[in-house]
Amino acid sequence: MNLALGCGPLPDSEALDAAWDGGIRHFDTAPSYGDGVAEEALGRALLRWPGSPRVSTKVGRVRMAIADPYGAPDGPRREPLFDFRAEAVRESILRSLALLGPLDTVLVHDPDAAVDLVVAETLPVLRELRSEGLFRAIGVGTTSVDTARRLVSHVDVVMIAGAWSLTRRSALPLLDECLAAGVEVLAAAPFDSGLLASDTPSADARYLYRDAPAEIVELAQRMAGVCRDHGVSLPQAAVWFPLRHPAVSTVVAGMRTAAEVHRNLDLMARPVPDALWADLLP
Repeated sequence: MNLALGCGPLPDSEALDAAWDGGIRHFDTAPSYGDGVAEEALGRALLRWPGSPRVSTKVGRVRMAIADPYGAPDGPRREPLFDFRAEAVRESILRSLALLGPLDTVLVHDPDAAVDLVVAETLPVLRELRSEGLFRAIGVGTTSVDTARRLVSHVDVVMIAGAWSLTRRSALPLLDECLAAGVEVLAAAPFDSGLLASDTPSADARYLYRDAPAEIVELAQRMAGVCRDHGVSLPQAAVWFPLRHPAVSTVVAGMRTAAEVHRNLDLMARPVPDALWADLLP
């Protein structure tokens, strides 16, 4: 399946089990999601399941500005915290392994302001730990196309969020470079934090964790109309769009409840007709 469950929204046990039962076998998390809550919840779920899914987690971003930006986007803010030092990265991975068990991929999380440090310390220790058999692949996870492009030659996997969607396509050069280099791409946030998650986007929709600008809402509404003309919903087109580039192996969508999981599985079960794209994407 080309759909992974992103644990940023802090999915409950019912959501995680619905994903497993529905055939999702890739779960992406991070120590900073909910100040550790996401890894703990996923770790408990992994003990219930009879198989071994692909688990990706992250290092470097220790604390988010808001502990639960999906459930309480206007909650108390604090200074985000990062630590890309080799010692901190090693400790982070050992904690994640204790909670999650076997890892497939470790992503350097939002290293936009610390790329030089990442190259000097983070990546060498990740290569060392990989050689010890603690995980299979090294990657970078970021919203910055420029950051990801600087690190393509150093990694096996790129997770790019908020830059390869129906309304945001700045990641195209990055995807082309990844394809040429044989680097796998995980495209995250296909619904633009909510704007593209409804059949008819509303004026108060969220966009990249903020209120959506009026012109973006109008664009999404026009896209929704084009989709309807082709017998397709806007969320259906949104979840299928990232896979149009051959470098993208998986769409990573944040899911909080079992209802969201079932909905996204249904969207992925209904491919989009090719004729839509010519009308939808100018």
